[in-house]
Amino acid sequence: MTEFDDAFDPLTIGRRVRSLRQRLGLTLEEFAERIGKAPSQVSVVENGRRELRLSELQQYARALEANVAELLDAAELSEREHLEIALAKLQTTARYQRLSLPHIPARKSLSDDTLHAIVGLFREIERMDTERAATPEQARRANTELRAIMRARSNYFEELEAQATDLRAAISMPRGPLPQRGAAELASHLGFSLHSVPDLPRSTRSVLDRAHHRLYVPRAQREDGDQRTVVLQALAAQVLEHQAPANYADFLRQRVETNYLTGAILMPEQSCIELLAAAKQERQLSIEDLRDAFGVTYETAAHRFTNLATAHLDIPVHFLKVHESGTISKAYENDAVQFPADALGAVEGQLVCRQWSARRVFEVEDHFNPYHQYTDKPSGTYWCTSRVQQDALGLYSVSVGTPFEHVRWFRGRDTAHRYTSKCPSGACCQLPHPELTERWATSSFPSARMPSTMLAALPTGEFPGVDLRELYAFLERHAPTSE
Repeated sequence: MTEFDDAFDPLTIGRRVRSLRQRLGLTLEEFAERIGKAPSQVSVVENGRRELRLSELQQYARALEANVAELLDAAELSEREHLEIALAKLQTTARYQRLSLPHIPARKSLSDDTLHAIVGLFREIERMDTERAATPEQARRANTELRAIMRARSNYFEELEAQATDLRAAISMPRGPLPQRGAAELASHLGFSLHSVPDLPRSTRSVLDRAHHRLYVPRAQREDGDQRTVVLQALAAQVLEHQAPANYADFLRQRVETNYLTGAILMPEQSCIELLAAAKQERQLSIEDLRDAFGVTYETAAHRFTNLATAHLDIPVHFLKVHESGTISKAYENDAVQFPADALGAVEGQLVCRQWSARRVFEVEDHFNPYHQYTDKPSGTYWCTSRVQQDALGLYSVSVGTPFEHVRWFRGRDTAHRYTSKCPSGACCQLPHPELTERWATSSFPSARMPSTMLAALPTGEFPGVDLRELYAFLERHAPTSE
């Protein structure tokens, strides 16, 4: 997995289409006729205002006498085209829009030097803003950028899928659910011995001793406790050759890669695709069935579904993990749903509308069966399936949703639950009833429960939050006395 590649950006692809079209000497009208579309449709694509699906990319590439790889190759763009793309992107940012400056089209009359100056000045403003920002803001920016990478790739990382396939093949378990012994065999294949210990440092989930090829995991509270995920996440870091993160963005990237590879090992791609394709054919797609087929948690199954739904089923989706307080813990979307977000575009910690299934599910007494709901939102109508789960911090809901046009593939589409959300309008669910406001506004004074992390800086150190003194003392206690 690499940093965001402009090749996945609609604006970059649009410029490549225009460049290749002009190289062939085709007018907009001639090219549109060649692919059987209206010139206005091609113009929208060339200006980066619409994404192309894979089948359309192939159609455009053939018509341009190229292949898809050439169409996605941003390196082939001229310096002028890169500047025009940068200018267009800068003007869509919230920072630029807050300045209330006029839109600057990249006309031919605008010289390269002028473009360089505008783009350079604005990037310097961005750099200064980032430099002045508090550490939590930097973290939120990094998280927002990482979510953009995931969206651009439909949360599907082919290189990680290939690594998972190779690892499963190496232990002769290419298909189906991974038994607990499979995690142990994979550790042995990678040259590590497993050690369940009662004194693992509290700031860690597992510890790799790369010098002595040992993997330490916490001793399970129950003999039948499932330690596969903890073991696989640690081994994934070894396979991916992760080193101490250079910054918080690198730390987040490593976590995404580790979790993705772990999910792909637990739930191999080909086996998942076969199950999901058959379910789609029967119009019975279900996160529960995916969970039960591979013996994983509902959250793991939901995450894995987002990896494969768009890439293999052509279904855009969104994912939410929401605390019972209504705040977002994790989120992903490539279906144009609009999550609540702060000025930096970060969604974690934001309040979800009370009308969304992610919060409605907490009011349902039946937590054995999944909860399904249609929600009319400002960006369209969406169908969601939600479940409640519990961890050390309380109750959470895990939800997977899709636009109305794709609900026909899912079990639970016949639900009668339907609500309307007008958020972020305050009139939707955030404002109290006027009569109650009149009665209590001047006679109440609550003592707010302030989140402990609100004013705190993020943990420091090579591995954010890890107590290195405790960690190194632990390793010294458990290191073998002789090589």
